[in-house]
Amino acid sequence: MKKLLLLLFIAFGVTLSHANGIRILFIGDSITDGGWGRSGGDMRSSQERNLWDLNHIYGHSYMFLCAAYYQSAFPEKELQFYNRGISGNTLNDLSTRWEEDAIALHPDVISILVGTNDVDASLANDSFDSQAWEKEYRALLDKTIQHNPNVKLVLCTPFTAETGRLKGSSNYRIRESRIQTCADIIERLANDYRAILVTYHTLFNHLLKEYPIQEGQYWIWDGIHPTPAGHQRMADLWIENTKEFLGH
Repeated sequence: MKKLLLLLFIAFGVTLSHANGIRILFIGDSITDGGWGRSGGDMRSSQERNLWDLNHIYGHSYMFLCAAYYQSAFPEKELQFYNRGISGNTLNDLSTRWEEDAIALHPDVISILVGTNDVDASLANDSFDSQAWEKEYRALLDKTIQHNPNVKLVLCTPFTAETGRLKGSSNYRIRESRIQTCADIIERLANDYRAILVTYHTLFNHLLKEYPIQEGQYWIWDGIHPTPAGHQRMADLWIENTKEFLGH
């Protein structure tokens, strides 16, 4: 029985690998991760995760909701989605694993959400080198385009909220300012690289102002990670911004 199941999994994997649809990669930190591949919430590499169990292959983040929408609404497109978010990752971590977790998958679309952990680390060091951060981000995009000049980039801005464990935090204003700096850089990159821009910081600023439910924890429970409601709004915005080339 076990042998039969193994053969089925292998056959199914081969079928997926030869699908004809556009390949869409989501990559970033824990907000994208969502425990995909049965990571158990640990900072496991992609190679340590379960890559065949389709009940857990996407995790439970906004990425799952985006994939579910597009694959359900447009089955004829055979769209292929990949989650390569890893909890705790910084931009430098993405750079380190870019060849294996991005380039090697030959994606047609790459959606990047990063910056939260960079800012978190900068608070411990009491400094944030925004010029170096932008330079590294540009190098990553240049490398991607060099591999595939036709790749479509989706650049997402990081966000934060003074909720949960960050409520009343002595350095929250510094965190907020540095998150905004990252968002400004990403907006500039999106313009320079003709990428699709998804402004999550603007989205959550609006939600927290218009619907300050449960002191903001309704949307972002710990100042960093969205709730299911927050992830749904993230997915809605991502879909809204990508429908023009994925939904037609």
